[in-house]
Amino acid sequence: MLSILYPYRNRDSKRIKRSFDSLLEQTNKNFEVFFIDYGSTPDLAVDIKRLCQNYPFISYQFYPTQYQPWNKSRALNSVIKNLKTDFCFVADVDVIFHPEFVETAYNLTKTGQTTYFQVGYLSSSESRKTKAFSEYSDYRLSTNEATGLSLFPVAQLKELNGFDEFYHFWGAEDTDMHIRLKNAGYGVKFYDEELLLLHQWHPSYQSRERTGSTSELKLSGILPLNHQHLKNAMKNGITKINNDSWGENLSKEEFDELEEAALFKEVTNEKRQVEDVLFGQLPGFKTGIIKIRIVTDPFEDTLKYKTKRLLGKKVPEYYTLTEVNDKVLLHLISFYRDIPYSVKVNHDNYEIEVAIKFS
Repeated sequence: MLSILYPYRNRDSKRIKRSFDSLLEQTNKNFEVFFIDYGSTPDLAVDIKRLCQNYPFISYQFYPTQYQPWNKSRALNSVIKNLKTDFCFVADVDVIFHPEFVETAYNLTKTGQTTYFQVGYLSSSESRKTKAFSEYSDYRLSTNEATGLSLFPVAQLKELNGFDEFYHFWGAEDTDMHIRLKNAGYGVKFYDEELLLLHQWHPSYQSRERTGSTSELKLSGILPLNHQHLKNAMKNGITKINNDSWGENLSKEEFDELEEAALFKEVTNEKRQVEDVLFGQLPGFKTGIIKIRIVTDPFEDTLKYKTKRLLGKKVPEYYTLTEVNDKVLLHLISFYRDIPYSVKVNHDNYEIEVAIKFS
């Protein structure tokens, strides 16, 4: 049996239904689907779970990670670590499958290597239509640089501890996996003999990063950082990554503990206070839950402060909310990603709340 993995967060149900319906049309029915909801909003999660229940071949899993950055690697690893099948295909909720995709995938498993597929990227208008695979026409073809839709030997993924969980938000985790497989001596091949996958249009992460939306965690400059991490894997021949807890995610019990924990401390956005929390205080905690709120110092907006600063007098130095956000998120994904944590950014009240559970 072929396992198909969908990592997901907060996408509309219409595109997902198109993808699921294309699986109903498969000539080879010997497949199973794992749908991994990595922290969608509660209302949307209920709707998506209900949609999944309409398809008997789908197993739905929800993780309460809505107050953590998107991490495709960890979502996928949560399933890969326990897979019993020999091959898995990493899908995308935007993908529409050719009716013979599963049949072709089975034939490609005989090579014993990873295969990634050419994709037809549908235009925005074409993506809103529902029709047979062969009837879609307005798309552009991907090259071998697009690595996101791949058929993997499961044993090889497990040997290398799955996808690298350093990668957060979007960018490079798929290519990184291919590189590490090659570094370990395994084959990776691009399949473009026929078009078997179409991709429904959506705004890029870069465009969402530039918007003023307050509902989605963001980290400035994360894409260049991810690609620099990728270059390191290439240059240094990295193969196995992550620690022994790879693929483990925040549980409902841990989520509730973080939510219910009392506030430990409130500090302002003064630079020395933020830096002391991140580099001076957090490393010293060993047990329990630490919840810290960072708020904007009202003094920063006073005439007295602005006048003294204009006159060159000594005044506190402050980070903007965006700078605090970036420092906090980068710190969390770098040093605390393997333990329970949450981060809430409230742009309306100009504050950030962080909770971390130390064991």
